[in-house]
Amino acid sequence: MPDYADSHWLRGHLRGVLDHYYPTCVDETHGGFVAQLDADTGEVYDPDAKHLVAAARFTRNFALASEVLGEVKWREAAERGVEFLHKRFRDAERGGYHWLLDGTTPTDSRRVCYGHAFVVLAYARAADAGVQNAGKYLDQTWDLLDERFFEPEHGLYRSGWDADWREADPYRGQNANMHACEAALVAYEVTGHQRYLDRAATVAKRLCVDLSTGDGRLWEHFETDWTPDFDYNRDDPAHQFRPWGYQPGHHIEWAKLLAVLDRHLDARWPGQRAPELFETALDGWDDDSGGFYYTLDEDGDPVVDDKYSWEVAEGIGAAAALAERTDDDWYREWYDRFWDYALDTVVAPTGGWYERVSPENDPYPTGDDPVVEPGYHPIGACYESLRSLGE
Repeated sequence: MPDYADSHWLRGHLRGVLDHYYPTCVDETHGGFVAQLDADTGEVYDPDAKHLVAAARFTRNFALASEVLGEVKWREAAERGVEFLHKRFRDAERGGYHWLLDGTTPTDSRRVCYGHAFVVLAYARAADAGVQNAGKYLDQTWDLLDERFFEPEHGLYRSGWDADWREADPYRGQNANMHACEAALVAYEVTGHQRYLDRAATVAKRLCVDLSTGDGRLWEHFETDWTPDFDYNRDDPAHQFRPWGYQPGHHIEWAKLLAVLDRHLDARWPGQRAPELFETALDGWDDDSGGFYYTLDEDGDPVVDDKYSWEVAEGIGAAAALAERTDDDWYREWYDRFWDYALDTVVAPTGGWYERVSPENDPYPTGDDPVVEPGYHPIGACYESLRSLGE
């Protein structure tokens, strides 16, 4: 078994994920990147569809690669991502960013908080990598996120608007806020500006402390006034972005974010809450076959028993961060267990990661929807491991 905390090994795995996508992902026709690559063959199966989240995640991936691997091509790829986000996804007339493009033509112009949070994160990482204008775009997009999405009376972000900013989505969700918190944390680490840390702490405490259920779990779906909606999508439990049920993966992702927040915030609650959420997430771990079930019901039984690779990637990052914060070998044991499972089950022959596997850990064929996950989570797992356990 390799030493999963070894910096050389982690850089090698990170490079392997990048090599699955790059340079095949470079779109010479439209600009930006193509995310629709088959996990088994590495071949492009849809050259035109572009999702805002994937575009932002590609940009962040290459910016991180520039930092970790130090090669000029990665900064140049991050520059390409920033340019496409700003010139093609950004709506210069109405403000904000389109949700979906076909080539360069908008096909869905809803203004989605989840997507805008990733744009903030992408610009922050790109600014840190030295990409020209990324810092200016970071400020502009943060101001937009703050003005259009943040609800000061709740300390949280609304989910979305229509293309003209006239009608707001009545739904409120945990997931968009988690990634807004993540973006704010990264922006703080890059710029040192206190407003980002303050916002990350506000959102994290509202969701992980104030709005947690009586048993300490985190619900996903809320009414407009942020009361829990326990019936939302009950009849559509496998919804791509808003499934019904408790998500172990989001509990462990929050554990990672709170461990990171604990590094910067002069308060006790992040360091107390992070281990609790880590342990809660383990209620969804398949003790027989490994992997996190996607969703659980009120009693902790699986609802959707497929396993997504992003969940174990976030588990790796959380275990690494908590091992650093607590110096408890128990987290290192889970860190190794998560890596063992990932390498045995979800890492494809191309070096990329399968999106999901069956309850028996058999990979599903690559789908045909626009991809939102171009290696974002495994690259993040390697990065957090490097800075927590490696260097």
